[in-house]
Amino acid sequence: MTIKDIQDILPLVEQPSRYIGSEVNRIRKPPEQIRLRFALAFPDLYEIGTSHFGLQILYDILNRRKEIAAERIFAPAPDMEAAIRKAGIPISTLESGTPLNRFDIVGFSLLYELDYTNVLTLLDLGKIPLLAEDRTADHPLIIAGGPCTCNPEPVADFFDAMVAGDGEAAVIELTRTWLEWKDRDGVNKTDLLWTWSTIEGVYIPSFFEPEYDSQGRQRLHPVYSDYTSVRRAVLPDLDTAPFPESPVVPFGKPIHDRLRLEVARGCTRGCRFCQAGMIYRPVRERSPRTLLDQAERAVAATGYEDLSLLSLSTGDYRSISPLMTELMRRCEVEHIAVSLPSLRAGTLTPELISQIKRVRKTGFTIAPEAGSQRLRNVINKNISEADILETVQDAFAAGWQVIKLYFMIGLPTETEADLKAIVHLVERVRRMRGSGAKKTRINVSIGTYIPKPHTPFQWRPQISLEESREKIEWLRDRLDLPGVRFKWQDPRVSFLEGVWSRGDRRLSRLLITAYQKGCRLDGWSDRFRFDLWEDAFRESGVDPGFYTAREREAGEPLPWDVIDTGVARKFLWREWEKALSEESTSDCRDGVCEGCGVCDFERIQPVVFPFGEDIPAETADVVRAEAQNSFKTLQVFYSKTGAARFFGHLEMVSIFLRAIRRAHIPVKFSQGYHPMPKISFTDPIPLGMESRKEAFFLAVPGHVHPESVFEGLKDHLPEGLDVRACRIAPPKSERKPPEETSYRITLRETEFESERLRGFEARPAHILTRTTIKGRTRTIDLKETVLEIRMESDRGLHLRLKMIPGKTVRPSEVLREIFGLNEETVKRAFILKL
Repeated sequence: MTIKDIQDILPLVEQPSRYIGSEVNRIRKPPEQIRLRFALAFPDLYEIGTSHFGLQILYDILNRRKEIAAERIFAPAPDMEAAIRKAGIPISTLESGTPLNRFDIVGFSLLYELDYTNVLTLLDLGKIPLLAEDRTADHPLIIAGGPCTCNPEPVADFFDAMVAGDGEAAVIELTRTWLEWKDRDGVNKTDLLWTWSTIEGVYIPSFFEPEYDSQGRQRLHPVYSDYTSVRRAVLPDLDTAPFPESPVVPFGKPIHDRLRLEVARGCTRGCRFCQAGMIYRPVRERSPRTLLDQAERAVAATGYEDLSLLSLSTGDYRSISPLMTELMRRCEVEHIAVSLPSLRAGTLTPELISQIKRVRKTGFTIAPEAGSQRLRNVINKNISEADILETVQDAFAAGWQVIKLYFMIGLPTETEADLKAIVHLVERVRRMRGSGAKKTRINVSIGTYIPKPHTPFQWRPQISLEESREKIEWLRDRLDLPGVRFKWQDPRVSFLEGVWSRGDRRLSRLLITAYQKGCRLDGWSDRFRFDLWEDAFRESGVDPGFYTAREREAGEPLPWDVIDTGVARKFLWREWEKALSEESTSDCRDGVCEGCGVCDFERIQPVVFPFGEDIPAETADVVRAEAQNSFKTLQVFYSKTGAARFFGHLEMVSIFLRAIRRAHIPVKFSQGYHPMPKISFTDPIPLGMESRKEAFFLAVPGHVHPESVFEGLKDHLPEGLDVRACRIAPPKSERKPPEETSYRITLRETEFESERLRGFEARPAHILTRTTIKGRTRTIDLKETVLEIRMESDRGLHLRLKMIPGKTVRPSEVLREIFGLNEETVKRAFILKL
């Protein structure tokens, strides 16, 4: 079997649409206009990476420049990785299929420490040396950004440059100076890195040398006297920042399958456990008018049926109530749901609840973090138990049936009484379920707290693995209650995350060792191999307790000191002292400045928009299609060829529904809790098969003409899906399935054996035995279902099958039964339904 590129592998792997790269709104550029090839690498699976809003932002920013081509690449699933290695080909990007090692810059998004082994997977599969010191001028420059770069040291040896803070301005400067360097020299990498070091937020690891004292603590020594630390990049004005108004619409089912609007960046609540609340300061809001305009354009460009408002604390957005009112006024007529995924108890008012439920009830999560008021005071989580209970009561009263509560164990100063308080709070919430208690559920989620860098708790130790297990077990036993579902993060995952988030450069050898042992996709429970990590710790000589279990002194050097987030070290220590005295710190959004050090009140300062300001005056509502009494059903015919053959049935439904929205085709919706468009597909063809003529039925208002649906849809579908015709559907009584279906089959490399075909034709019967899901066996006589079979060439076959209810045979079964072809050969065959 000859495999030339990843496209040849697609028939052999699960969820092949992950690797197609023909999504709506993806960007491909002519090679002749490109001067800089930039690969945006996300070290996790497609369904995770395509949900990352930051990746969409960078993709949009870079591709706005004509001479830059930004293309995406994601960590492959294990079956794809194995196939790539077996074929000996380099991994390539989605847009053009260009091997990773042919790019000028590869930029990784580092969102989660347990993705680090996936970084090595992509470099290795891309045939790029893992360590920066081993790469030459012929290799791409490897850079990184994302929240993990606030402590870049554990993976610093793998990168040429790392960006700390907001990446929008930094990536523009990085590419601008690269283009100038390429025109000027394009060879001396040190010259480029020196230029990059002058850009705000850019850290060059090779410009710092680590040393270790007698206690094993790392201190970085700068190579150049005028480059001693890196100030985090801060985007002062979010309202004018670039926004991807035509984001890529992923295939499959990404983790966050919705349109996202970033209403604000940064948070001023000052929760002492929260790294994001410290490293993304100050708060910067987008204006309501900007958000409404962005929502209108992005919904039209994507066809999404869900919209999510993003922020570290969305309920704190100053104009959240009038913004939601106006959004829902516009979205309700299109059946677009709006969700607020990040809310604090006390900010979700009955008014907001009533707006959210106008289309359908989206997710509802409350994060008390701690069970007792004492511990919430320690961590500066300024909400009371009354706030929590009132919010839950409002949600239950509004009809929500599932409430998620999130808590942490291992917070500084935690006692047994604090654990008991978690149980007490859950029990109180459980008693509030009311008359519909049998249908309602409380989901309790527990995670082990990790004292992250650049927080007031950065000097504290993390609780041990054993202690974490004991506390989780204790809570699980006491929360084994009717109507309560208890979930927890694996303490071993939290332990490993703690090592990587607080580590130094000595962990690079640990990462390589773990990778070589087979550690991959460590954030996925079915792939996590703690036993391999334990072996890697031993072989690399790394003591994990040095990073997790040790209490740090107030003045000792910390690996992440090289990154200046703007939040002063003395402020963080003062917050730790206030935590011990259970003293609160006010929200500087509304109160006095607490002196954290981020704002200069000239360029950088909090940006908020007064309540209701900049909300446009209402315009007339669009009349709903359902308001009309007359509906009719259309039958839409389409072909599915090329890469589109790798779409599964559910993907197809989603693709067409969003195309219908983008084309502004009005449709009829079902009634009830989750209204859905009235659309139904005929018997879907198997994954991997092409078809010249498939169909679906669509209910539309009486005034909609079939020709307008045909014209509207044909420009809104991905490659390989083409609308062929649209007509008034026949009555249901006349919608009969075809009595027979013909196929054309072409083998890739193997030839058909004519002797096997003659043997089949000579036999009076050929029994195919199937085993059902329930273990029962059924038999089908292929002589009864195969109406015609003839070889058109050594590799070509014409097949005509009889469609018998309950006895329908797929062409793949014919290939295996009659010709004895193995599974791989069958999967790689081209099968066209005529």
